[in-house]
Amino acid sequence: MTYTSRLSVLEICAGAGGQSSGLEMAGFGHSLAVEIDKDAAATLRLNRPRWDVHEGDVREVSGRAYKGIDLIAGGVPCPPFSIAGKQLGADDERDLFPEAIRLVREARPAAVMLENVKGLASARFAPYRQSILDALDGMGYDADWQLLNSSEFGVPQLRPRFILVAMRRRNFRRFEWPRAIGTPPTVGSTLRPLMGARGWAGAETWARGANNIAPTLVGGSKKHGGADLGPTRAKQAWLRLGVDGRGIADEAPGSEAPVDYVPRLTNAMAARVQGFAPEWHFYGRKTSVYRQIGNAFPPPVAKAVGSSIAEALGAVDSQRKITRSKLRVVS
Repeated sequence: MTYTSRLSVLEICAGAGGQSSGLEMAGFGHSLAVEIDKDAAATLRLNRPRWDVHEGDVREVSGRAYKGIDLIAGGVPCPPFSIAGKQLGADDERDLFPEAIRLVREARPAAVMLENVKGLASARFAPYRQSILDALDGMGYDADWQLLNSSEFGVPQLRPRFILVAMRRRNFRRFEWPRAIGTPPTVGSTLRPLMGARGWAGAETWARGANNIAPTLVGGSKKHGGADLGPTRAKQAWLRLGVDGRGIADEAPGSEAPVDYVPRLTNAMAARVQGFAPEWHFYGRKTSVYRQIGNAFPPPVAKAVGSSIAEALGAVDSQRKITRSKLRVVS
């Protein structure tokens, strides 16, 4: 059976729905999803036609219209804090943490969840992080930052994410960060069915060789060239897993491919490495789709953190089954 929730979320910078689908699995229903990229917004509508998707800038959204919502969440842009960028932090015009804080001030949600790259955890941004904690404290929220590796939650890549969770003080006392669920799957075990889907005889051998987790997928930006698996070091790591990281393939290797062929990932494969379910589809041309996938927050991680938030809000019992009276069970 599945669970349908009326726990509500306003999500900003929703992208292609990695955090969105994870929060949905944790029992949150979207009151609004905000995304400025037209293809990513179309992806959200493609998968969840009934959602209210605002295709535009988060600055256009008023939190007052969502007063008392259960959760404000978002994957705010990473370039201000990424080691691949200039790390301008608050001086970068793409820094949307101030807009998230504005929405919190206007909507006064029960909880807040914001994720970003590992770079935000560095010492140089300590004053910036403290300024966010101070702003939340002034509004009556306790908060904590935590660095989580996606591989600890069933995702076949390391992909560290730096996550902020804030709640009203009475609820935050009950909040616990999710615990690792065990050994992550390998790239080979995750992608074996897709690699062999067109009859490639080398798929089984390839899967046995791809016996580790992947380097972090890199989505890049529109200023970046075509779709590939990242900088030189990342491509070398992919090659050790038997993957040609210089581009994205249109389809899996066919029956005519040599047994020792070195394949490229397809977008469907990249989506599995990110933890997307096979049922989640993407809108746009190949490069746009890859960027949507590569920039996503892995759904299993969003589900794990979202479930911990739901539990602290009183919506989930110790076995993580939904018990709140506002929820109904659908067989």
